[in-house]
Amino acid sequence: MAVESRVTQEEIKKEPEKPVDREKTCPLLLRVFTTNNGRHHRMDDFARGNVPSSELQIYTWMDATLKELTSLVKEVYPEARKKGTHFGFAIVYPDPKRQMYRVKEIGSTISGRKGADDSMTLQSQRFHIGDYLDIAITPPNRGPPLQGRMRPY
Repeated sequence: MAVESRVTQEEIKKEPEKPVDREKTCPLLLRVFTTNNGRHHRMDDFARGNVPSSELQIYTWMDATLKELTSLVKEVYPEARKKGTHFGFAIVYPDPKRQMYRVKEIGSTISGRKGADDSMTLQSQRFHIGDYLDIAITPPNRGPPLQGRMRPY
């Protein structure tokens, strides 16, 4: 006897985000690593228990948007406040099968401009507590970052 699922692919993709009550939910510690050269860190920077030295520690919630995170980074790095500064976001997460880290680019924001990824949340990108966030910051005078600008691993 064959068993079929009645759940459609659209229903699977439309997992609703649960709103976070920030008054009642304890924030998570988000470990953020930044570069100011427009490129993400190399994955071997995260190897053997090491992490890059450019760490920011941010307490936030899973419903934090990329625009909200951009604002927090700009508080720490005044040079990133310039209009036109590009922030490229990526999640760095452990791959238990290969005992190494992997990276997934998730979106970008631009200082002083509205963008399509501004309202994207950590939760919507399947961020898990314990993952890292890598932000490649490109100053406005360097031109727009090119697609696939990540270094080879």
